[in-house]
Amino acid sequence: MQSAKMLKLLKMPAAACGLAWATWAAPVHAQATETLTEWDIQVQPVPSRIVADAQARFEKANPQVKVVRSAILNDPYKTKIKIAFGANEPPCVFSSWGGGPLREYVRAGQVTDLSPYLAKDEAFRERFVASSFDTAKTDSKTYGVPAENTSLSVIYYNTELFAKLKLQPPKTWPELLQTVETLKANGVAPFALANKSKWPGSMYFMYLVDRIGGAEVFRKAADRTPGGSFADPVFVEAGKRLQELVKAGAFAQGFNGLDYDIGSSRRLLYSGKAAMTLMGSWEGATIKNENPEFSKKLDFFAFPSLPGGKSANGVVGTVGDNFYSISKACKQPDLAFNLIKAMVDDTSVQARLADNRIVPIKGLKVTEPNQQRLMAMLADSKSVQLWYDQDLPPKLGELHKDLVQSLFALSITPEEAAQKMETAAKAELH
Repeated sequence: MQSAKMLKLLKMPAAACGLAWATWAAPVHAQATETLTEWDIQVQPVPSRIVADAQARFEKANPQVKVVRSAILNDPYKTKIKIAFGANEPPCVFSSWGGGPLREYVRAGQVTDLSPYLAKDEAFRERFVASSFDTAKTDSKTYGVPAENTSLSVIYYNTELFAKLKLQPPKTWPELLQTVETLKANGVAPFALANKSKWPGSMYFMYLVDRIGGAEVFRKAADRTPGGSFADPVFVEAGKRLQELVKAGAFAQGFNGLDYDIGSSRRLLYSGKAAMTLMGSWEGATIKNENPEFSKKLDFFAFPSLPGGKSANGVVGTVGDNFYSISKACKQPDLAFNLIKAMVDDTSVQARLADNRIVPIKGLKVTEPNQQRLMAMLADSKSVQLWYDQDLPPKLGELHKDLVQSLFALSITPEEAAQKMETAAKAELH
C-alpha cells in the first residue's frame, strides 16, 4: 500500500480506481525550464521511493529539468502505455518487460535506439550482465536498460503450515498432488491464485510446458522453426496437467476472478487460508514490505518435475526485469538517457538489493540467503523462459492468457486451446 506521504501526492484521474495511477512531480525548481515525463509500475512504497530518490538526485544534478513521474499498477499500465503509443503521446522514459510488446513499438519507429548511447558510455554498459539486454534487443540494436530486478518464478509456501501438517516441499508432480490432498483434507486451500489478470495463471502453464518438453518446444513454436507448433503434444499435455490440478481442488475458490494487483492472493496466504502460491521472486520483497511478520514464515521451492519430462531445472522469468526505454517522441533523449542512468546508479542498485531485488549488475555482492538461493537456482538452470505474454507479439500474448484462463475454468479442452493458439500463430508470426 502507498505510504500516507505518497497518498497526499496522488492526483487520481476520474476514470481511475484504487491505486491504479499516481502522478507527481518533485517541487518545481525556480530555474527548471525543461520537463521529462517518466512512467513506471513501481507503486509499492519501497520500490517507488527508490525511483523517486533517483529522480531527485537527477534533478539536483540537472536543476534546469523537472521530472514528472507516473507510477501505475501493472495491468492498467499495459493499457495506458498502449493507448499513449497509439496516440503518439508516450512519455519520454517508459518501463516495459522487453520482448514482443517493446518490439512492436520499435518496429513502428516509436522507440529510440540506445545502442549509440551504450557504445558511447562503455563503462555504464559494461556494468550489466551481457545477457540481461537480450529481451530488449531488436535486429541487434538495444532499446532498453534493465533496471529493476532479476526475477524467476518459484512456489512460495507457509513453512508453519507445512511443519504443522508434516509436509515437505514437493519435488515431483505426484508429490505435489499428494501435498494438495493433505492440505485440502485439513481445510487449507493448497494454492492462492489471483488470475483475473491472467498472467499469474500463465506461470503454471509455462512451467508445465518446460517440465514436460523443455524450453525448445516454445522457442520452436514462437520462432516458427520447422516442426515447431503450438499444437505440439507438449502444449496439450501441459493443458491436461493444469486441468488435473484444477480438478484436484488445488486452488482457492474464485481464483479466476481474484485481482493480484490489490493483493487478493497474498491475503489468502496471510490469513492461513492458502498454503502456497506460484509467483515471481519479487513476491518475497513485496510480502516482506507488506507483512514483515508473515514473511518470517515464508520459504520457496522450485516447480516440481514431471514423470518422463525433459526438464527439471529450467526457470521461468527474466535476467533483468522492467527495462527503461526512451520514446522517439521525447524531445530531450540525451537528458532522458541520463535520467535512466540515475535510476540505475550505484545508490539505486544497492537500495534495490536491500529491498531483496537483484539488478543484473556484474559483481553484485549478494549476501542475503534467499537471494543467494535464487541466484544459484538461476545459475544452475539450463534455460530462462521469458513470460510468454511478453515474449510473443501482443495479440498472441493476449490470446495465450485468455486460453490459459479458459483452461483453468475448464471451459476449453487442452486440444482446442493448443489448436486455437497454433491457428493464430500461423496468422500472426512470419
